Parts: sequence; structure tokens; C-alpha cells
Amino acid sequence: MPPSGSEARGQPSGAVRPGGTPERDDALIRAVARAVEVTGAHAGSVFLVSPDRRSLVLSAVSGTPPSLLGGWRRIPVSSAIPVAVAYRSGRTVHLAGAEETTRRFPQLAMALPYSFGSASVQVRAGDSVFGSMAVVWSAGPDAEGLSKAQRRRLRATADRLGAALAELRARGALGESDAEAGPVAVPTRPAPAVRVGLFDWDLDSGALEADDELCAIFGLAPAAFDGRAATLAARIDDAGLPGLRSAARTAVEEGHVLAHALRIRDGGGHRTVELWGRVPDAPDEPRARAHLVGAVLDAGAGMAAVEAIERLADGFFALAPDGRVTYANHGLERLLRIRHDDLLGRRPWEVLPWLADPAYEDRYRATMVSQQPVSFLARRPPDQWLVFSLHPGSRGMTGWAARVTGPVPADAAPGAAVAEEAVVGTPPPAPRLGTLYRVLQLGSALTEAVTAHEVCDVVAEQLLTAFGGQRMALYLVSERRWQLLSQRGYPTGFLDRFEGSPLRAGVPVSDVLLAGAPLFIESRQEFARAYPGVRPSASCAWAFLPLISSSRPVGACVLGFDEPHRFPDGERDLLTALGGVIGHALRRARLYDAEFAVAHGLQDALLPHRLPTLPDVRVAGRYLPGTRGMDIGGDWYDVIPTRDRVALVVGDVEGHNVAAAAVMGQLRSAVRAFAAAGQQPGEVISRTNRLLLDLNPGPLASCCYLRLDAGSGAARLVLAGHCPPLLRRPGGDTEALDLPCGPLLGVAETAAYPECALRVAPGSIVALYTDGLVERRGSDITSGIDRLRTTLAHARAESLEELADRLLRDARRSPHRTDDIALLLSQYAPAPVR
Repeated sequence: MPPSGSEARGQPSGAVRPGGTPERDDALIRAVARAVEVTGAHAGSVFLVSPDRRSLVLSAVSGTPPSLLGGWRRIPVSSAIPVAVAYRSGRTVHLAGAEETTRRFPQLAMALPYSFGSASVQVRAGDSVFGSMAVVWSAGPDAEGLSKAQRRRLRATADRLGAALAELRARGALGESDAEAGPVAVPTRPAPAVRVGLFDWDLDSGALEADDELCAIFGLAPAAFDGRAATLAARIDDAGLPGLRSAARTAVEEGHVLAHALRIRDGGGHRTVELWGRVPDAPDEPRARAHLVGAVLDAGAGMAAVEAIERLADGFFALAPDGRVTYANHGLERLLRIRHDDLLGRRPWEVLPWLADPAYEDRYRATMVSQQPVSFLARRPPDQWLVFSLHPGSRGMTGWAARVTGPVPADAAPGAAVAEEAVVGTPPPAPRLGTLYRVLQLGSALTEAVTAHEVCDVVAEQLLTAFGGQRMALYLVSERRWQLLSQRGYPTGFLDRFEGSPLRAGVPVSDVLLAGAPLFIESRQEFARAYPGVRPSASCAWAFLPLISSSRPVGACVLGFDEPHRFPDGERDLLTALGGVIGHALRRARLYDAEFAVAHGLQDALLPHRLPTLPDVRVAGRYLPGTRGMDIGGDWYDVIPTRDRVALVVGDVEGHNVAAAAVMGQLRSAVRAFAAAGQQPGEVISRTNRLLLDLNPGPLASCCYLRLDAGSGAARLVLAGHCPPLLRRPGGDTEALDLPCGPLLGVAETAAYPECALRVAPGSIVALYTDGLVERRGSDITSGIDRLRTTLAHARAESLEELADRLLRDARRSPHRTDDIALLLSQYAPAPVR
């Protein structure tokens, strides 16, 4: 039985990786390897959703080292990045090459300015969505990406992984996604150049047991091998046989390991193999003393190639996928002036100070991501220029280095390309992978955040998921006192003691604002040394960031970590930059909140606070502001009793600002005055139209006016460019009333508004509404009216108030509704005649 994934990685059987189980790891490894295979990609990965479902955690990766993806191990679910979009939408996000990536995901293209294509798909099973899977391939200028068949096979692979994860979850063997534990590195297939054959050799009898690979090394068919050592000896060069027999006898007699080089016949020539053997256990048994067990290693032409490279003056080296040196010839030692042992297992830019410029690491990154060769210049102090060339492969990359003997341009910079066509992009010596994307992503999200509450949500989602924190607090400073604006992860009431406290030195959150510089504390011991008189929270590490906008203090942001957390220089610089971005966004949001409070107060004053109670007509009204923009508009409704009649009106003034609300208040007052004076419905609307033109000829408005006789159920209606009312009869039959409609208010002074007569049966319900309730992006308004008609026909409610809430249920759930909504329901319910 083959070893499990955990055993193959050197873990004890049954051991559980932090955040996962061996069975889950095995499922991820198989899925990623299969995804790379069916698409022909050079790299693949799986992101699983975190327990709080706020972020996607890198859980398995192949072809790209996890160290290269340090900035992408945790991705907010709401991010504009392909794996997150695929997770949210369930659609395949296919990007054929760099041009399409730039067009559809410009922020990602800026953070990864390399030539590559990618495809991301959702990992799900039934209604359960576990995460997403992605593959990456090298893409030239005219790349077409994956074929339809390859995309279909990729989705099938993701579906099989989803089914496997669902089965593990049902058995309680799934575990949780933990970014701190690190992703599973999916091993690549070993190179087929090296072959190993196993044997068991009885020196006394000459019997030899050999596996199929050993037979193949000696050029024999396994079925034709007769089990005799002499048969294999016939394939060995005659001059080497005596030395082999002598070395074998000595190894048996003295009990040491046999190591011997053999030349075996290969066609018309010879090739060299290595034989390694030892005496098996139980040496006291007579049979064991005459036995050797071991292996024959056939490295092909590899050893000869290594010997040839070692004789060259130029430098040759090999890098693992994570950038560590796995091989370096003596020429590279002399060229870089570094000991062989100091270079192996290390990244060149970590051990050579003159290669520490980020431009050099970026060249390596470009090679790994794009899988295209890169050549560049580097200056070894004091003034020797070297040329490096990197050639990628599935198991890392091969490199070559040599002295530059020709002239070097005076303005040559670190990492300058030797040949522009050989360089994949020309990115600047920028921050490490993912850093630029974090700034762009947070800036983009904060641009869309309007209110201070939305800014807080964005900051919590982006910062906590990006840096792995567990707690966040946002403070505002007003009149030199602290005001808690938002918090995540703290126990209820824990931060209340800081509310309203003065801005004074000796407290971390105050010190960062007074000094204008961030403060990073990596452990509780460090906190105790810096602030011995301050009781810390339950965190073990903190980042205190000042929020400053236009040189004015706005507040402070505190990030807390459950474990001690080291803040490297790059992370400190990034958090400092993000603090400035947050400060600007928070200041803008506070100005918006102040303006909104004024606008909302105006609108609230103009709408009816309470509808009248009528003897024979029940009414229910609702106003729902838009969820984006100023949250204020010109929609209104009103109920106007007049003797034995009642007037019901719904209107909509164009625009979403304070001016629209002001015009709405004027129109509502005008309609109420004309109706109370006993004017006919058509005359009420005509006079309102003329008044609108006299007051302000700019905005237009629509209106629906219905006058109902409470005694007889007779009604008269007038429409001015408005949606048709809905009528639900006592039996449930519901229709949109097809009535003649006059023009919008404010178009023409001589406009005519025809009246229509209607008989309302007892128990009937009339719905008047504005277009915000029936308009949807990508759908015409007629379809929206029909959807509302269907909902009204089948809605079951105990009261008119409950019915109004049911009709607005979908609208309340929409997070990005741009238009406001007014709804007025009336039910004709005359008292029975005694």
C-alpha cells in the first residue's frame, strides 16, 4: 500500500497537520496534481474558505513555492481577484493572457506585471461551497488560453474535490483552513533520468533476485531473467568483474557497506552505474553472512554532465521553486566569491548583499510566474558587471552567470535587461508580491465606502484577513478625547473604559497620534516593558496605527494578534501606508455622515409621521431610502381625508439630493392643499403641475392620485407619468390597471391629465408605489411590475402592515439599491350595514 500524504511528507501516521487532516491533505494533493495535468498548466492551487467565511486561505499549491505567495495566503472573499470572484459567483474566471488580465483585473495586473494566463473555478458540492481552485500557465502575446475541453476538465476536477471534502466533513475528518499552518506543497513528478534497481544476491550459490527495474538497467527483459548472478555478470565489462567479486566478498566478511562503480555494456558502448549493498540483518545466521542486499543506481549521463560543468569557468547553478540554490559549480563559487557551503540551501539575494536589491528577486519571480526565460545584469562590487540568465522548468530553474566583457551603459540599473525581448515585463523594484495589491485593494474598497460604518467594515475585512489579526478597534479623536467607532473580536464591554478618555501620553493609542508615527509591539513582554502601568488586552501582539489626513489627526487603528507576531520591515511599511489611506477615507466619511444627518432630518420632516385612522379604509405606508449615495430622494406618499372621501397619493421627484427632497415637500403641500379645497382629481394634478413650473422649472416629477368614496367604493384616478396602480380583488385576482396616463409634472403648463373611474369592491386592496420598487438592472420595468403583481396576488398576511413588509422584503435585502421607494397600500373595508 502506498504511504498516505502525511507519511510521504515525513509525518507520523495519523498525525494531523495544524488546520487540516491527512485525508484532507491527500484530497488536495490529488486535486491540484490532476488540475495541472488536465490543463497543461505549470502551477495550481486550492483556496479553502476560512471558518468565519470572510477570507480564502491558500491550502495547497503546486509549481509555485508557498514563499512566493506570502502576500496571497489569505484573500478576502470580497476581493476583486479571480479566485475570490470564482468563489462568490460560481463562474469560471478564464484569463487567456496578460492583456485580458489587465483589462478585467487591473489591480492584479499591477501587482503581478508578468505574462501569464489563469483560470479559477469554484469548489463546491451541492449547496456547500468550500473554496476555489486556480491554475496558471505561461502565455505569449497571442495566447488563447485553455480550450473548452480543458476548462470542462478543470471544473470536473474541482467538483470531485468538492465531493471529497463534503464526504470528509460528514465524517468529521475535514478540519479547518488555517493560514498560519501554511499550505500543502504538492510534489512534482521526479525526473525520469535516474533509475534504481533492487537486488538480493547469494554469493555462495550465485542466485540473485532482481526487480524489473534492475533487469531494465542491465538490458534484460524481466521475464527472460533466470535468477542467476552470472546472467547479469555477462552484461558487465570483463575488466571490472574481478574487482566486483573481490569487493563483494570483502563487504560480506567485514560487514561493511559495498560501494562500487560498474561499467555495463550498452549497445556498442558502455555506461557507468553504481552498486550499493550491505549484509542484511541477523548476521549470526549462516545464510545471512553470504548475502548482500542493495541497489544499482543508473544516473544516465547525469554524472558525466556534472563533471563537464564543473570544468567550465562560467557559473552554472540550479534553484528550487522557492529560490534556494540546490546546485552550484565551482565556476559560480569563483564568480560570486562565496564558499560553496554558504550558498547551497540559501537564496542568493539573502547571502549576497549586492544581490539584495528587490529588482533581482523580482526577476526570479517573473521567471517562476510566467515560465519564460529572463536575462539581466548585476554589479558585483566594486565595479564588475555580471550577466545572469534564468531558465524555468517544472522543478525549479537552471541558471547561468558570466562576466560582462563588453561595455556596460553608464545608466545601467540593477536588474537591467540584457535583451528587452527576453525580459518578462519591466516592473520597478517594488515591494514583495501582494504588497502593492493590498494597497490597491484597500484603496479601491474604501473608495466605494460612503459612510463611516462602511469604512469600518472595509478596514476590518481587509486588514484582519490580510495580516492574520484577530482583533481590530477604530478610534476617532474629537476635542482631544477618544471615541470608539468600531471594534471586532474584543469581549463585550472591554473597550468601554477607553470611551471618552482624554488624549494623553503614556497610553499606546494616544502616543501614536501625538507622535504621528505607528507603534509595533511583538509580544506581551515587550508591551510590559514599554507600558508597565497599562493593562493590555488578551492579545499577544499589537499594531497601533495613527490615522492622519491632511496633516490633521483623525483617529487611530489598533490590530491585535492572538500569538506573538513579528512585524518585518515590509509589513511595517505597508501598515503605515494603509493607515494614511484609512485616515483620508474616514475623514471623508465623517463629512458625508454630517451632511446626511442634515438631509435625513429634512426628509423625515417632510414625510408623514403617522397616517390617519379612517372608518372604512385601512392604509399602510412605507418609505425605503436608497442604500447608496446620499440616501435621500424625492419619493413621497400621503393620505388626505376630505369629508366622506379620502385621497391617496404617491409621487416621485427626480434626483437624489437635498434639492429633490425640498421640491418633494412643496409638491406634497400643494397636493394636500388642492385636495382639501375639494378640487377634482384631474384639477388637483393640473394645478400642481403649474405650481411646479412656477416654483422651479428644473426637476420633473411623477404622481399617482386616487380619490376613493368611502361610502360607495367609487374611485377616480389620475396618472402623471407614473407606474400603474395594482388592484387585488377579494378573491385574490390581481391586475395592473391599464389607465390613460398624462405627462410628467413640470413638462408643459397646458398638459392635460385625464381622470379614470373605478369601482372598488369591499375587501379589495389598491397598491400605489414608485418605480424604485419595480426597476432592476438588466430588466425592463414591465417585468418588474408583473413580478410585484404576482407577489401581491399570492402574499398571505394577517394585516395590511404585514403585507407592506412582505412586498418590500426583497428590496430591503438588496445592498446596492440606488433608488428610494415609496409604497402606499389601501384596503376598502366598509362597516356592515345594520
